[in-house]
Amino acid sequence: AERVRLGPAVLALRRLGAAAGDRETFASWLAAHGQGPGAIERLWDLITLPTVNLPASEASLGMAAFVFQTGLLHDADAADLGWARVPLGRLHGDAARAALAATGARVELGRAVRAVRPTADGVELDTDTGTVDADAVVIAVPHPAAAGILPPGTVPHQERLAHLGTSPIVNVNVVYDRPVMSDPVLAAVDSPVQWVFDHTEAAGLGSGQALTVSLSAARAELATPAPQLADSVVAALAALLPAAGSARVLHTVVSREGAATFRAAPGSAALRPGPVTAHRRIALAGAWTDTGWPATMEGAVRSGHAAAHHALQVIASSTRSPLEVSA
Repeated sequence: AERVRLGPAVLALRRLGAAAGDRETFASWLAAHGQGPGAIERLWDLITLPTVNLPASEASLGMAAFVFQTGLLHDADAADLGWARVPLGRLHGDAARAALAATGARVELGRAVRAVRPTADGVELDTDTGTVDADAVVIAVPHPAAAGILPPGTVPHQERLAHLGTSPIVNVNVVYDRPVMSDPVLAAVDSPVQWVFDHTEAAGLGSGQALTVSLSAARAELATPAPQLADSVVAALAALLPAAGSARVLHTVVSREGAATFRAAPGSAALRPGPVTAHRRIALAGAWTDTGWPATMEGAVRSGHAAAHHALQVIASSTRSPLEVSA
């Protein structure tokens, strides 16, 4: 019966458009369209949790509707999955640094910016090792930090940026002495496990298998002691994967990101500023800004492009000497 009722709800979601507001939760809309707790848990939350980093009962209708419309309903291949086969530091960090170096940019790590101040013809950055002058600046830090770095009045509701809140992600990495999962990725319902990725290649293992269990909106797991959490995940994997029950666990590592994303709850849209601020030489970037997307890499990339485009326009119209970039 729940499967039959999915059809009308999917059609209504496809037609929702601008009516997908930011004032109610996704779960309340689903309930009004015939979706019971079982359907929400086994289908809707299977997608909502890892993309919005909140369950449907807490996620903004507008944000969740965007995810399903963009990722499932508009194009036949929109739901194709992709994930990194190498460590993210190599994929993003090393590659970006090499690309910047090729342009002659200078990258400085471990230099904390305390404040950003507009000047008569540029921007001054107050850092822990002195000041830096620039023609334009892109601030790409988490929203709680941005509120303190930016000059007062730079973005609307600046004093309330912290109200965006945060939502955690916890990963549990399990290394087995032999392969236990034949698929590169799987998702689970009725289990403490949400999504499981085969990271054997990324981990550089010559034998055995490394699985990463990704737990979104993981408030309870954030407070669970690592040994207890690892034991729970190992037992759940044994229940999901018959081969895992007889394999030997060589290592477990728990990693926690308490503030992995902003909280895309009802009302959050009004607290997400765009890239252009009240100071034209100061731009904003980050997955928490107004990208139209949830806190994903796709949203972060779009925000970076928009902020960089604005900064370059400012620089092009400036009469100062070429910009020296300090990141």
